[in-house]
Amino acid sequence: MPALHLLGTGAAVSDPHRTTTVLAVADDASPPNTIVVDCGGDVLQRLQACGPSIDSVEGLIVTHAHMDHTSGFPLFMEKIWLDGRDRSIPVCGIESALAQAQRLWDAFAPVHEGWEGIPPIDWREVQHERDAVVWNEAPWMITAAPVDHGDTANVGLRFEHAPTGHVTAYSCDTAPTESVVHLARDADVLVHEANGGTTDNHSTAAGAAEVAADADVDRLLLVHLPPGDKSDALHEARSIFPHTDLGEELGTYALSA
Repeated sequence: MPALHLLGTGAAVSDPHRTTTVLAVADDASPPNTIVVDCGGDVLQRLQACGPSIDSVEGLIVTHAHMDHTSGFPLFMEKIWLDGRDRSIPVCGIESALAQAQRLWDAFAPVHEGWEGIPPIDWREVQHERDAVVWNEAPWMITAAPVDHGDTANVGLRFEHAPTGHVTAYSCDTAPTESVVHLARDADVLVHEANGGTTDNHSTAAGAAEVAADADVDRLLLVHLPPGDKSDALHEARSIFPHTDLGEELGTYALSA
């Protein structure tokens, strides 16, 4: 059974019980297969808290270069090494995101250069264009499209689970944009940021709801949440798109056809 795991649902600054927004899609078939998206903190601890093992991770996608999406990359590498991984680890992303992950890993070179058996990193650059292929290995087909995060290059994602036909979309950090409508068209679930409207490169909950309605998705989960009470924002979003919920920290959502 495939599942969506919300490993973190907060903005860079959020509520005490929320960490930075990271997520994973997982298939518990034999062998299990997990794709992790972003690593702004201890993403593998969060993954284990949801159930999947470290060894189930088949790839990491890095959406953009900001600290709350990349800063945990050296820890990610240390953990998969200590867990005994010897096969390479695919790390997928647009050029600027991969470059930031590489810089972070290189910063720790004085620490890890003597370690034996570190898994090789299979850097896989994704084109910064609509319908760019991120991953095409069973059971996942993942595509990307540029989103509107101000001056920072960034992508949203569309996950298609081939055995069931289930589609999950993720906006990443963005103002409301037609690119996310495209990624989320007829999706079963849209995970959309709702950090607020204080800057032009983020979305309000209402803005996310409008995207969900335009894309004709079945369900909207709000993430990248700011601190404080969100009841009014949720009420406004539900007035536009009734099937809206706040993303649950460490929440697991079954994905079925």
